[in-house]
Amino acid sequence: MSSEVLVSRPHFDSRAVARRGPAKEPPVRLELPQPSSGSATAGYRSAKYRPSEWFYNYHSILQQAGSDSQAARSVQRESKVLYQDTEADTLKNQADGTRLLGERLQEIHNWKSELQRHIDQLRADTEALLALKKRLEKALDASEAPYAIATDNLTCRVRRLGPDLVRDSVEEELLQEVDLIRSVQALLKRTTAQVVSQIKMNREAKQTLEMDWSDKYQAYNLDDLSGRYSNMSPDTQHHPSSATLQDQVCNCTSWTQFTQDNLSKAMQEEQATNSLRLLVERVLQDTTEDLRVQCSRVDRAFSQRCVELIEAKTLLEIKLPQILEQIGAQERNIVALQQAIHNKEAPLRVAQSRLYLRSLRPNMELCRDQPQLSLEGEVRQLDATLASLHQQLSEARGSLSHLEESRIILEKDINCKTHSLFIERDKCMTHRKRYPTISTLSGY
Repeated sequence: MSSEVLVSRPHFDSRAVARRGPAKEPPVRLELPQPSSGSATAGYRSAKYRPSEWFYNYHSILQQAGSDSQAARSVQRESKVLYQDTEADTLKNQADGTRLLGERLQEIHNWKSELQRHIDQLRADTEALLALKKRLEKALDASEAPYAIATDNLTCRVRRLGPDLVRDSVEEELLQEVDLIRSVQALLKRTTAQVVSQIKMNREAKQTLEMDWSDKYQAYNLDDLSGRYSNMSPDTQHHPSSATLQDQVCNCTSWTQFTQDNLSKAMQEEQATNSLRLLVERVLQDTTEDLRVQCSRVDRAFSQRCVELIEAKTLLEIKLPQILEQIGAQERNIVALQQAIHNKEAPLRVAQSRLYLRSLRPNMELCRDQPQLSLEGEVRQLDATLASLHQQLSEARGSLSHLEESRIILEKDINCKTHSLFIERDKCMTHRKRYPTISTLSGY
């Protein structure tokens, strides 16, 4: 067997590689084996290690085993401390998470209760506004009756006759009533528009609160389910990506501010609703009172006008018989004057005939003697008397004509007053009895 050069093997420690460090190797000296002195034992020589290498090798093994054992005990101690600490921390963190979930549930419940309270308040406010809207519409419809009554009264009074077609206090009050009713109707329409607008804003605020309440309801259920999870729950799973903070997630301040803003908006609408309800009630009360006050004023004016018409008609009716009596007396006076004139015709003829015959006296007999003077005076007296009687007859006939005109005027005026009284009392005042009541004008 030929001799070979043998080199010692390097020592490889897998534990050192696991620790990410090269294993320390003992220094090895490369020595060539010494040639044997004899050839008889050449086949039995290994020439691998020397005794010193052998001792060093197992001592190294023992030393490494001791180091590994010590390191293992250290790792075991650290592991025990670590899992005890981590177990406590894990249980503490889980308990803190459960506690915080409970606090979060309580906070969500409080906000959800507050949202529900304002939702119910907005719903009640909206229903109240809807009732007021219906009252306003009924009041607006009820105002048409007074308008129809007032315009009908004005139309009826246009049919008054002659001098009774006057712009009196009744007409002034009726015109004011028409203007008032138009103003009331315009006010009711504007108020109804405000109520409709407020109802719309209440519904929008209520919808916002309901959406927030719905989100909190879902969040409450999810957090409640999360709080019920335990280490023994069979339906838990690994969700590694759920621990990553999402960009769109809001913080607690913005979360609270969002709900507070919604509640603030809802409270503003509630305050606006309360103010509007008070306004509507006051508008309905004021318009009803104004219409009824004006109605009373018109009724009083009608009553006063009827009293005036009755008084005037009574005086005219009292005066008419007096005029008729005067007409009869004047007619008799005219007859007497005519008779007196007729009675003066014969004496005048006699006197004139006497004067005529005496004017035929001849010569010196035609003198102005006492009879002549008497006859001439008699004729002058009769002429003056007849002139006076004719003048008186003319005046009597003029007076009779005036009396006849007065009679006609009185009769016409009596008929006019009767017609006006019929319009005022039987038409207008009877129609005004159908004026709506206070409850009807208030929208009930």
